[in-house]
Amino acid sequence: MIEVKENYCLIEMPIKKDMLNGLKTVHGGVTFAFADSALAFSSNNTGDAAVALNCIINFTKAGKEGDVFRAESVLVNNTRKTAVYDIQITNQNKELIAKFVGTVYKIGKKVTEL
Repeated sequence: MIEVKENYCLIEMPIKKDMLNGLKTVHGGVTFAFADSALAFSSNNTGDAAVALNCIINFTKAGKEGDVFRAESVLVNNTRKTAVYDIQITNQNKELIAKFVGTVYKIGKKVTEL
């Protein structure tokens, strides 16, 4: 974790050999899970519990072993029951690896109540 503040986070992850697929590029599921983690950190850090309702990812560049991924999650729309976050995943060269949009549903409980 690099930075966390209300409805925002920036996290980093080094890419290791066991994260690669058969083509020796980062497995899409690893990239998706990393983006989903950024969504969770940014949408739950106010203490109000939220769960993913819908997530869409576009892969724009293949990652490789030795890369360092960064995911930045920014709130773009907030209503009483839902919120939408844009998450961009970049590598150490600031190249866009993936664009992820996540919608969360606010379940009406505090994170500490779960």
